[in-house]
Amino acid sequence: MDNSIQLHQKELCNKLWAMANALRGNMEAYEFKNYILGMIFYYYLSDRTEKYMVNLLKDDGVSYEEAWKDEEYREAVIEESLRDLGFVIEPQFLFRNLVKMVENRSFDIEFLQKAINSLMESTIGRDSQGDFDGLFSDMQLDSTKLGHSVKDRSAVMSKIIASLDEINFSVEDTKIDVLGNAYEYLIGQFAATAGKKAGEFYTPAGPAELLCRLACLGLTDVKSAADPTCGSGSLLLRLKKYANVRLYYGQELTSTTYNLARMNMILRGIPYRNFSIYNGDTLEHDYFGDLRFRVQVANPPYSANWSADQKFIEDDRFNQYGKLAPKSKADFAFVQHMVHHMDEDGRAVVLLPHGVLFRGGAEETIRKYLIENLNVLDAVIGLPANLFFGTGIPVCVLVLRKDRGANAGNILFIDASREFEAGKNQNILRDCDIDRIVDAYERRENIDKFAHVAAMDEIAENGFNLNIPRYVDTFEPEPEIDLGEVAAEIRKLQGEIKAIDAELKPYFDELGLDFPFDVEEV
Repeated sequence: MDNSIQLHQKELCNKLWAMANALRGNMEAYEFKNYILGMIFYYYLSDRTEKYMVNLLKDDGVSYEEAWKDEEYREAVIEESLRDLGFVIEPQFLFRNLVKMVENRSFDIEFLQKAINSLMESTIGRDSQGDFDGLFSDMQLDSTKLGHSVKDRSAVMSKIIASLDEINFSVEDTKIDVLGNAYEYLIGQFAATAGKKAGEFYTPAGPAELLCRLACLGLTDVKSAADPTCGSGSLLLRLKKYANVRLYYGQELTSTTYNLARMNMILRGIPYRNFSIYNGDTLEHDYFGDLRFRVQVANPPYSANWSADQKFIEDDRFNQYGKLAPKSKADFAFVQHMVHHMDEDGRAVVLLPHGVLFRGGAEETIRKYLIENLNVLDAVIGLPANLFFGTGIPVCVLVLRKDRGANAGNILFIDASREFEAGKNQNILRDCDIDRIVDAYERRENIDKFAHVAAMDEIAENGFNLNIPRYVDTFEPEPEIDLGEVAAEIRKLQGEIKAIDAELKPYFDELGLDFPFDVEEV
């Protein structure tokens, strides 16, 4: 990437974060993100509309405003926009017109609400309705958190609009997704300030990069990819760095995060026809149905509760294992869900707590079935502690493949727990750490204190316990102690103590105090 573009990107990100902090007042950054990200998204849709209309009307010699005033033109541009973009923003509601209203002090928040309502209504009954429905519902313009009066709330939104207008989003080189990267940066920054809540919507860049590289190894074109716990969609979208993904699927329980994921998809240039994000509990209601995917990635909530209702014994995702994942630990239920949705050459890469590797009971039964009967577990990778928002526990990566080919007789173990850079609040999985892990996965060879290829007999001998230290010996022997040297050091110290005591005794005698030590004995 050109240095000037990198500088532009960095400057843009810094300005956006400074703006977010300056404008949010007493509101938590976690809450204010809905307004900042919502308005950036509206800016993007407006900018996209303007560029689309310029291209659409260039041969007619009329502007978008002029075309809208003509009934015949208006109907035509509405149809074209709905077909290609999936939505319509009327000329009066374009972002630049909101800026003009702010500049001449005629803007009020009710007009912005009217603009959003108009956009949303344009999608009703169209193919894009499901992708836009409720998209701005978290940007509550009547919330007292923005201000107690319409005037106060209008003032806050005016500042956001004016600030976004001051930031130069454009860049000459179209290869760099400036606005999309800035949006991603802001999601990460909001996550860093959100504590435990951050894990609901964001996977840090290092682990996310590792998962996507492992998932896309050897692939250039992927018909469909999925994330069953997709959060803001950032992990799913990162796949396109490594392969041409044609269709994206995701499911997300939290409605606010579900909205964020859909915005993220559209803002990163994924056409509304090419993604399907569902709002709901993945384990309780599987919206993926009969779909099968070439690639799946996931960072599910660790050791989450789920119903483990007996009805799931009949569910195709779980029925062959004999037991359900425990109510208090849904980790394997997510794995089973992903295995079920693999296509014939599918692969899935998932982040999980280390407990899945060795816990007994139902989890042991499921683990054994995955290895012995389905033979889908390809690799187990241990990561450093404190990589994630909201939890300091170390996690592991499970790499699952439907067709393991020549590797069907073994499982690769990698201990990357010491591969990181210590950060102020979090440890960081660097590019060099990711490179080392991916290289070891590709080479699939024994590497002293780092990687071990375990034959299935070895796994069975360990009772299907996958705890990484059983397979990768990272023990560093303590240096040998020379007892003669230690004894000599002790004698030397005793001599020094005796000399000091002999020096001190006359002072005690002069003061008429009892000396507490017997100099001769010492």
